[in-house]
This record gives sequence, C-alpha cells and structure tokens, in this order.
Amino acid sequence: MTASPSSSRTWRLAGLELDARVVVAVIASTLLLTLDYYNQVLPAGSFTGLLRAKAIERVFYYLAAPLLIILFFRDRPANYGFQVGDWRRGIFLAGGAALLAAPFLYLSARTPSMTAYYSRAEQGPLEVLLVAAVDLFGWEFFFRGFLLFTLARVAGPHAILLQAVPFALAHLGKPQLETLSTIFGGTFFGYLAWRTRSFLYPFLLHWLINVFVVLVAMQAAAG
Repeated sequence: MTASPSSSRTWRLAGLELDARVVVAVIASTLLLTLDYYNQVLPAGSFTGLLRAKAIERVFYYLAAPLLIILFFRDRPANYGFQVGDWRRGIFLAGGAALLAAPFLYLSARTPSMTAYYSRAEQGPLEVLLVAAVDLFGWEFFFRGFLLFTLARVAGPHAILLQAVPFALAHLGKPQLETLSTIFGGTFFGYLAWRTRSFLYPFLLHWLINVFVVLVAMQAAAG
C-alpha cells in the first residue's frame, strides 16, 4: 500500500520532502503514548479503579484523537481500517489464531508473575469483558488502524512490523513474559489488519486473548 498522488501532501523541511500525514502520526502517537503513561486524569482509588479509569481515558487518546487527525487531513477513517473489511478472512484468521494460542496462553497466564499482576484486580468476569472491550477498541485502532495504514504510505508492508515496536514498548511495566511476546503478537495483529483492511479483527483477537489470560490468572491466584 502506497499513497496515491491525489492523496499525497508533503512538507519541505531543511531540504527534505516529508509526507505530512506520516510526520503528524509519528509525533502525535509518541505524544499520546507518553501522555497516557504519565498522566492519570480520572480518579482511581484502587488497581481495579485504575483499570476502569485508563480504559475510559484511552477512548480519547487512542480513538478520538487519531480520528480527529484523520479528519483534519480530510481523509476517510475507512482508509485506516475503520471498516468491516474482509470479514470472512478476518474471522478465519482471528479464530484460528485464538485456538492455536489458547494452550500457550493458559500456561503463561498461570506463571507467578502473571498471576501476581492480574490478581490485583477485583473484577468479575463481566467487568473483565467490558473493561477490556472499552480499553482495547481504541488501542487497536491506534496501532492497527491509524499507525499501520499511515506508515504504510512510506514503508509499505514493513509498516506491519514498525507499528509493533511502539506497541511492545507500551507494555513496559507489565509482566516480562507478556511484554516480550508483544513484538510477535503485535506483528501478527498488524498482519491481520493488513490482510483484512480492518482493525476490527485484531481487536477481536486481542480482546479474546486479554480476557482469557486475565480470567485464567485470576483463577490460578485464587487457588
């Protein structure tokens, strides 16, 4: 995927010709990730409250803000994966990946670091489902929609790997095993979005994985 001449908008800076959308996306994504990491806007009070608060805040950071940037450039969200896309391929690839990964996810979720981290949340299964959905919907649009399809303008399919790098770094602070796996998981999520032209199927897969891991870890911690 490359930008068509009609969709190109370049800026000249210090003798360089730069794609304006890519420049804005890289700077904005760095700022948004940093603001999310360092700032707590909504009151939390507990680890469970923090999860709820961050999920709501990330609707702005990772969904609303990127959409505003897209609209600023008079572009269509559908060009950034905000569409149904190839749903048959998406369901097949996401469902198959979930089934193949389930045994490994089950074992990793029961390791001491994972159970210690996720057992801090006092959530029932329904709240785990809802909070993860709110949190990850914007998260997936940010990486597998906004960043992926913007970087593809200049990097082509290499954008699949490039968007996985900040995704992995955004997991710092979580259990090491989970963070190490994200460069591979994030790359597959990017591939899934690329093949389906939609971020919805990486979202569904990420949501299933997250909920499964959290529930298994909480069950293991409870004995």
